[in-house]
Formats: sequence, structure tokens, C-alpha cells
Amino acid sequence: MLILGLDPSLTSTGWGVIRAEGARLAHVANGQVKTDAAAPMAERLAAIHAGIAAVIGEYRPDRAAAEEVFVNKNAQSTLKLAQARGCVLAACGGAGLAVNEHAARLVKQAVTGTGGAEKAQVAAMVKVLLPGVAIAGSDAADALAVAIADAHLAPRS
Repeated sequence: MLILGLDPSLTSTGWGVIRAEGARLAHVANGQVKTDAAAPMAERLAAIHAGIAAVIGEYRPDRAAAEEVFVNKNAQSTLKLAQARGCVLAACGGAGLAVNEHAARLVKQAVTGTGGAEKAQVAAMVKVLLPGVAIAGSDAADALAVAIADAHLAPRS
């Protein structure tokens, strides 16, 4: 089973594809869809949608996974995250891809053993769980963590 993990963000949406065969996990690919901060919002959102749609088209995952939405102290940041997340979910929906959603704390716990893990701890454990992986950046590491968590947390299909 191929699982696409997603870490939506307006500036850099991370994605990671893993193969799960029972308890065995293997890295397939990972990357980031970056947008130009100076570009109009509609253009940035279109770039995120197109980038994730291209990843889905290339790797043809069996399902996708994303972190559940969380509310920042800054309402503007939350709104921007929600817009980026909507583009990612729309790309998955347009491809007929089911999306499992997991709480950030559960993702961290599934990957590191503790729900309060820092980003660096998550990235380090991703490298342990997927030996030899070259991670395209912190957003890609987070996306791979989501995919790994989904492999352990989601019902088998």
C-alpha cells in the first residue's frame, strides 16, 4: 500500500510517499511544494493544488493522510493554514483519494513515542524508521511522519 503523507502550509507544503507492507515501511519519495510569498493568494493556492495533484498523478498512492487542523493563537495564520489545507484536500478529493486525518500529538507519538516531540526529534526518527532517506526539508519530514503514523494508526484496507 502506498500512503501519501501531507503537511499543508501556505509557504511550503510537505509531502511524502511511503510503501507499507504489514509492519514494514519503505520510503518512496518526498518533497515540498513552495510558493512565492510575494505572489497573490489565489496564485499561491493554485500552485499548492497543482503541486499536490502532480504528486498524486506521479505516485498514485492508495490513500493519503494529513494532520487535523489546529488553531494557532494568531487567527490570520490559522486561516492561511486552512486555505492551504483545503487545496491539498481538494487535490486528493479530485483524484478520488481517501484522506485519513490524525491529531498532531498522535502523529508525534506514533513516530517518536511521545506526543510532545520537537520537530528535530520527529525528523531524526523518520530517518531511523526509513533508513537511507534523503529528506527534502522539515516540511517533507513532517509529511513522512504523517504517512508513517497513518500506516500504524489507520485501519487496514
